[in-house]
Amino acid sequence: MELYQGFDSNYRYILVAARRARQLQSGAHPMVETASRKPCRIAEQEITAEKVKWFVPEKKAAETVTEPEPASGQSDD
Repeated sequence: MELYQGFDSNYRYILVAARRARQLQSGAHPMVETASRKPCRIAEQEITAEKVKWFVPEKKAAETVTEPEPASGQSDD
């Protein structure tokens, strides 16, 4: 299956299109001239016209947990 231009996976394309379609269903105005009334089709046309901006948020680096070192002079006996 071919990747859509500008997307790292087809799954991400679907997520972006679905979110934009929800915005259109909630009353947002289309950013392209279209004869279609279906939100999914309009979202697809907006993505093809490069009107929808998206980005992947960076993941925070996992914090490492370190064990405390025993204080000097103490023994485990």
